[in-house]
Amino acid sequence: MTRASAWLIAVLALAAGAAHGANEDRARGEAELAKRLAGYQAGKPRDCVLLSELHGTQIIDGTAILYRGNGDTLYLNRPSGAAILRRDVVMVDYPHGSQLCRMDIVELYDSGTRMPRGSISLGSFVPYVKVKPGQGTRTP
Repeated sequence: MTRASAWLIAVLALAAGAAHGANEDRARGEAELAKRLAGYQAGKPRDCVLLSELHGTQIIDGTAILYRGNGDTLYLNRPSGAAILRRDVVMVDYPHGSQLCRMDIVELYDSGTRMPRGSISLGSFVPYVKVKPGQGTRTP
């Protein structure tokens, strides 16, 4: 085996390990997201949400961002590049005007070192409204 082929095999093994780890993160994230959205009903996706409607965020590792909205509403956003989302990052967004919109860029920074970790592009905002027992379905 030549030195170049040994190097190529090592790189491919590392890449396969990283892909496997990303798949595990995604599966854990999807399970956490399903648990968090239990008892909620999805509404029609929106391109933008007023900043005044948003009162906090929760990062679902490798998967999505949940924005807490007014009342019993959550907004699910599955950004492009979600695989780099981690709870230990600080999100910095630069909204245009009074809204956060699909395609807005959010920069990610390590919460400990404040070093840049990358950026993501927001997707559509899917509203989820809590369904009260015996109420049936609601339209967000």
